[in-house]
Amino acid sequence: MTAPVRTEDSQGDRGSRETRGSQELIRAEEPVLAHNYHPLPVVVARAEGTWVEDVEGRRYLDMLAGYSALNFGHRHPALIEAAHRQLDRLTLTSRAFHNDRLAEFAERLAALTGMDMVLPMNTGAEAVESGVKVARKWAYDVKGVPADRATIVVAADNFHGRTTTIVSFSTDETARAGFGPFTPGFRVVPYNDLAAMEAAVDETTAAVLIEPIQGEAGVIIPDDGYLAGVRELTRRKGCLFIADEIQSGLGRTGRTLAVEHEPVVPDVLLLGKALGGGIVPVSAVVGRREVLDVLHPGEHGSTFGGNPLAAAVGTAVVELLETGEFQRRAAELGVILRDGLTRLVGKGVVGFRSRGLWAGVDVDPALGTGREISERLMREGVLAKDTHGSTIRLAPPLTITSEELTGALAALEKALG
Repeated sequence: MTAPVRTEDSQGDRGSRETRGSQELIRAEEPVLAHNYHPLPVVVARAEGTWVEDVEGRRYLDMLAGYSALNFGHRHPALIEAAHRQLDRLTLTSRAFHNDRLAEFAERLAALTGMDMVLPMNTGAEAVESGVKVARKWAYDVKGVPADRATIVVAADNFHGRTTTIVSFSTDETARAGFGPFTPGFRVVPYNDLAAMEAAVDETTAAVLIEPIQGEAGVIIPDDGYLAGVRELTRRKGCLFIADEIQSGLGRTGRTLAVEHEPVVPDVLLLGKALGGGIVPVSAVVGRREVLDVLHPGEHGSTFGGNPLAAAVGTAVVELLETGEFQRRAAELGVILRDGLTRLVGKGVVGFRSRGLWAGVDVDPALGTGREISERLMREGVLAKDTHGSTIRLAPPLTITSEELTGALAALEKALG
């Protein structure tokens, strides 16, 4: 697809940047970086809005948006301004002291999500780990589960992170194999199966922890009524409902939260990725007061969690979401995405699932793996990423234009041809 012409500023800036080419830089990583990723062979050096530029000056439309970390695009002016302003004042205090940015961040994030309290952390995995700890503490202090007996029910094919505790309840053997012994206390049931979930919940259950839409699994959207059923079940059984909205939340699906597609309010929300605006890692556990109030000084913490820079950027992110503009854009442009993918069914696409500006696209395996299709898209000037098998995911910044989105769909059609 045709990329916008680079500005004089971007051309002039290249002279002061790394002079090694893409292939040389990729080779240079091999002996010094742990091989825990298999990136596409593109070396990004600059980005603005929905576009990125490699070290040779080639431009690509970003249809991944950092797995939703870049919901507002690269270097959104309001977020960059907030970061610059805070960098000139204060970056870190640790939670040993108060700082003047944290209260507003917590107040506005709680109001945006309809919750009472905020536990600020940094990465998504930290938010999940924190949610697990909070649920267990609540089970012992409030529900009265005997010590060390608390269980948490999770869904198969989940993706909540890759820490040792989290991979303990993963069903992805790539993430699990070789990392045992595993943390006990988790029960895995099929996703989108309320009967199986009900059978797994008992008097020891602290919480049900699920993704409202399973991202890494291929943007798997549950049946209508599933989330409401989880909410009803957890209320009836006296346990918590924890919704991991780290990828699905903050505008991605056309609502502030993916759970809002049904009349559902969980007890706890896990947020991350987009909360940092693509600038700093920011995550949070947001929940009801009677849940988060189980934590006391010394029981949980993070040196960088709630730092002034993160709070300033996070507040600016919440401010963008308070207008509803990005939720509306995701819903409206999501129709273009859905209709475009519908036209590709039978032309290399065998099926897809989409909600808002998020889609999992199943490609005919005869045409290649998801990785191979992503590499062909890259050659067409579009960056996307595979999940499993022949499935690719599309999650562009919510700032994408209809013309850019249409161009990306045309590139996909060409890559499938």
